[in-house]
Amino acid sequence: MFWSASPAVAAHLSAATPGSSGPTSLDDATDKATNAAGWVQENWGTWLTSGLQILLIIVIAVVLRHVIRRTITKLIERMNRTVAAAQGTALGGLLVNAERRRQRSEAIGSVLRSVASFVIMGTAALTVLSVLKINLAPLLASAGVAGVAIGFGARNLVTDFLSGVFMILEDQYGVGDEIDAGVATGTVIEVGLRVTKLRGPNGAIWYIRNGEVKRIGNLSQGWSTAAVDVVIAADQDLERARETITGAGEEMSKAEPWNEQLWEPVEVLGLSEVHLDTVTISVSAKTMPGKAPGVERELRWRIKRALDAAGVHLAPRPLPEEEDEEAADPSAGMAAPSALNNPLSPQSLATTPIASPSKMGK
Repeated sequence: MFWSASPAVAAHLSAATPGSSGPTSLDDATDKATNAAGWVQENWGTWLTSGLQILLIIVIAVVLRHVIRRTITKLIERMNRTVAAAQGTALGGLLVNAERRRQRSEAIGSVLRSVASFVIMGTAALTVLSVLKINLAPLLASAGVAGVAIGFGARNLVTDFLSGVFMILEDQYGVGDEIDAGVATGTVIEVGLRVTKLRGPNGAIWYIRNGEVKRIGNLSQGWSTAAVDVVIAADQDLERARETITGAGEEMSKAEPWNEQLWEPVEVLGLSEVHLDTVTISVSAKTMPGKAPGVERELRWRIKRALDAAGVHLAPRPLPEEEDEEAADPSAGMAAPSALNNPLSPQSLATTPIASPSKMGK
């Protein structure tokens, strides 16, 4: 019969025996494996729950972002189709600019999609970090400091972007409008969130940063005014001139294509200036937006022909003043010669001060 020691006694004997480290290392490994298995068994539920939460957050964020962006895109496409349908009608052709509405809607859609993506994905990222038990206070503080630094460094870019967004949202101008932006004047050919392109009167393309525009004068919204001044001689019959100008305006309003561009009858406002030999008659007409220059040129042409046919004479153009044939004498502005200019002349010697007696004695 063999005697067997208990595990405690065996462990004591093995520890007391010099040079026998094998059983001790085996027991330590067993203890570590047991502790690791217990730790995993205790925390695997938390890990699984956190992983499922993170996966659910990511899936919801991606799906929500896709749905919102697609909804915005569909809304913009529907707006463009509505504008295109209205463009085909007679009234819609006058009131709707398809290209202008399309660019405005595309810009608004781009801004909305970018804002939606930033908000959704940013919120999802912060939620994931909170699930991972990460302290967000230092991260948010660092992001705030970085945002302030970037804001100061790129303030002009931010100003241009925000100004462009509000210009588009408020529909201050659009493609095809004739505007006066202060720094340049011309026809709008492209509206962007940062830069607006203008075609100047001489054909030059102006790139204007939206943040630099302090005022906008839109000459293409609502209606325009065609103003013409007719200068006639003061001795002409003013009533006959009024009737002639009114008749020319009525004839123009019935002719193509001026009948569409003139929105109200041509009106003779009266005399704006009265001089000794000339008088100025002011004529005005309300026109389609952006058509005032062409209406003014045609109205001047018709008024001139009508006045010539009626025998009403325009005032002669004043001639430039003729220069005097004889040039002015260059010596006329010179002072007369004086004897005091010569220091040896009797007059100069007489004005020399007499020396004091003390100096004469010396």
